[in-house]
Amino acid sequence: MRKFALAACCIFIFIFTVGIFALDSYFAVGSAQETLYWGSSGDQVRKLQTTLKNWGYYDGPVDGVYGGGTFTAVKAFQKKHGLSQDGVVGPATAEKLGFPVKQKAAPAKYQASRGNIARDDEVNLMGKAITGEARGEPYIGQVAVGAVILNRTRHPSFPNTIAGVIYQPGAFTAVSDGQINLPPDPSCLKAARDALNGWDPTGGTLYYWNPATATSKWIWSRTVEKKIGKHWFGN
Repeated sequence: MRKFALAACCIFIFIFTVGIFALDSYFAVGSAQETLYWGSSGDQVRKLQTTLKNWGYYDGPVDGVYGGGTFTAVKAFQKKHGLSQDGVVGPATAEKLGFPVKQKAAPAKYQASRGNIARDDEVNLMGKAITGEARGEPYIGQVAVGAVILNRTRHPSFPNTIAGVIYQPGAFTAVSDGQINLPPDPSCLKAARDALNGWDPTGGTLYYWNPATATSKWIWSRTVEKKIGKHWFGN
């Protein structure tokens, strides 16, 4: 009887311990903070809006939609805390907000070179931007648009993240007119990967425009370096 009781006690302790680890794992994954930016939506955006409202940075509706008001509030929070003011809630901003940061691991070949954002996410976001901006362009022109986005992340005049560059207000027509929300074209996803892997058909340029449709007078002051498809690329 004593052996039976001892065995039962050991089994109980084992099940209890496994249960604790399982619960810990569950809550760690369930509370993981994803990267949030203009266009994101859902419960984590509501949590962000509520936190910023409670701290006096945000006075808009808590609707779970990351729009201009949330973007401006995040930038104000980032400025106050000495963070990069790109309006994107990545790991550093999330940590300052007191949100748990636990990014899911990605296969090594798809791991981002900066921060903890999985490269698959960067490929998808850039692919959507290229789809909105250049889906009718030759493939090299699609890669070129991706290269411009990356070139901006390395330049001090622009945000230093892909999401920050793409969602910088007024920077891309695809964001302004909503085409950023179209499903990414397969060739544009491939172009995003090629750009991320180092192919830059533009030679390092920061701007591109269609001379047939460009309305900005300022853009015509840029020096043209390349002409690819319907787009001109310059600095």
